[in-house]
Amino acid sequence: MSRPASPIVPADGVEALQSLSNPPMNRFRFASSCLISLGTGLNDSAPGALIPYMELYYHIGYGIVSLLFVGNAIGFIVGACFLDTIRERTGRAKTIALGQILVASGYVILVCTPPFELVVIALFLIGFGASLNLAVNNVFCGSLRNGTTVLGVLHGCYGVGGTVGPLIATTMTASAGILWSRFYFITLGLALVNIVFASWAFWKYDQELSAQDSGEPTGGVVPGQQQQSSAVRRSTLVNTMSSLSSRVVLLGALFIFAYQGAEVSISGWVISFLIASRNGDPSRVGYVTAGFWGGITLGRFLLSAPAQRVGERRFVYGLVIGAAIFELLVWLVPNVVGDAVAVAIVGLLLGPVYPCAAAVFLRSMSRWEQTSGLGVISAFGSSGGAVAPFTTGMLAQTVGTFVLHPIAIALFGAMMGCWYGIPNRPKRTE
Repeated sequence: MSRPASPIVPADGVEALQSLSNPPMNRFRFASSCLISLGTGLNDSAPGALIPYMELYYHIGYGIVSLLFVGNAIGFIVGACFLDTIRERTGRAKTIALGQILVASGYVILVCTPPFELVVIALFLIGFGASLNLAVNNVFCGSLRNGTTVLGVLHGCYGVGGTVGPLIATTMTASAGILWSRFYFITLGLALVNIVFASWAFWKYDQELSAQDSGEPTGGVVPGQQQQSSAVRRSTLVNTMSSLSSRVVLLGALFIFAYQGAEVSISGWVISFLIASRNGDPSRVGYVTAGFWGGITLGRFLLSAPAQRVGERRFVYGLVIGAAIFELLVWLVPNVVGDAVAVAIVGLLLGPVYPCAAAVFLRSMSRWEQTSGLGVISAFGSSGGAVAPFTTGMLAQTVGTFVLHPIAIALFGAMMGCWYGIPNRPKRTE
C-alpha cells in the first residue's frame, strides 16, 4: 500500500505527480489533512462570535481583546522559523503530530478559563502548532495531480470548520448560556484524534519520497543517503533565509499577509460592527460570521476547479475586485439583512483565492524550496491575521467599528498589486 503503483519518472524525463489514489495511502493522508484543516477553521472562526462574551467576562475593551490575534500570530511566526529544522530532523509524521500536540496544549489551557494573559499564551501555542501543520499539508496536497482542486477541497474543509464554529459558539453562549471557554472542548477532542490519525497516515511518507527520488524500493538503503540527509539538515536555516530573497516568496508573503488580514478582520469584527453601527441583536447577528465562512466554504468547493481551467491568475483578479465591491456595500447599506447577505458573498469570492494562490506559489518553487517557502508565506499570512484585526480593534475603540471596511478594502488593493508582480509560470505536465 505504501509504494507507488506506477513509475515516478517516465521515459520522457517528465516528473509524474502522485494522485489521491496513487499510492493508495494518499487517501488517508488527504483525509487527515482535511480533518486538521477542519479543526483549524473551527478555531479561527470562533473568536468572532466569542469576543463579545470574552469582553464581558474579563471586563476588557476592543484594544485588549485584540491581543488574541497577536498571540496567535507570534506563535505562527515562531513556528515558521523552526519548521524546516523540525521537519528535517523528525520527518513529516512527527512534525504534524508535534503541531497537533501544541494545539491540544493550547486548548487545555483555554477550557480551564484562565486569566486573560494565559489565554494569549494558549493562542500562541495554537498558532505555533498550526503553522507546522499548514505548511506540510499545503505542500502535500499541492504536489498531487490537479493540485489546485485538491487544495480547494483542503481549504474548503477549513471553511466548513469556519462555518460551523460560529454556529456552535453562538448557540452555546447566547442560547444555552454556557461559558465561552467550554467551546474549546470540541476543538480539543478533534486535536487529540488528529494526533493519532495523522501520525499513522504519514508515518512512511518520507520513505516513499526517498524511494521516489532515488528509484529504490521503499525502505531501501540509498548510497550516500545519510551524508545527503546530514547536509540537508545543515542547510535548513540557509534554505529558510534564502527563501526570503525569492521574489515569489516575498510577493506571495505580502499577498497572503493582506488576504489573511482581510479575512480575519472581517470574521473577527463584523459582528461588533453590526451590533454597534446597525443595532443588531447579539444573539442573532452572531450567525453572520457563519454566513461569511459558509460563503468561503462554497467558494472553495465550487470555484477552485473552474479557476484551474480558466487560469488562476485571471480568476483571482475578478474575485478580489468582486469582494471589494461587496465589502463596500456592507459599509454603505444600513440594513442588517442586506449586510449579512453581502458579507456572505464576500466570503464566497474570497474562498478560492487562497488555494489558487498556493497552487501558483508551488508551481514557481522547486520541491526543496516548497516547505520553507510556504512556511515563510504562512507566517506572513498569520502576521496579517494579527496586525489587521489588532489595528481594527484599536481604531474601533477610538473612532468606531466602521473602520473595518476601509481597512479591508485597502488590503484588497494591496493583494491586487502583489498579484500583478508575481511571476507567471506554466503549469507542470501532469
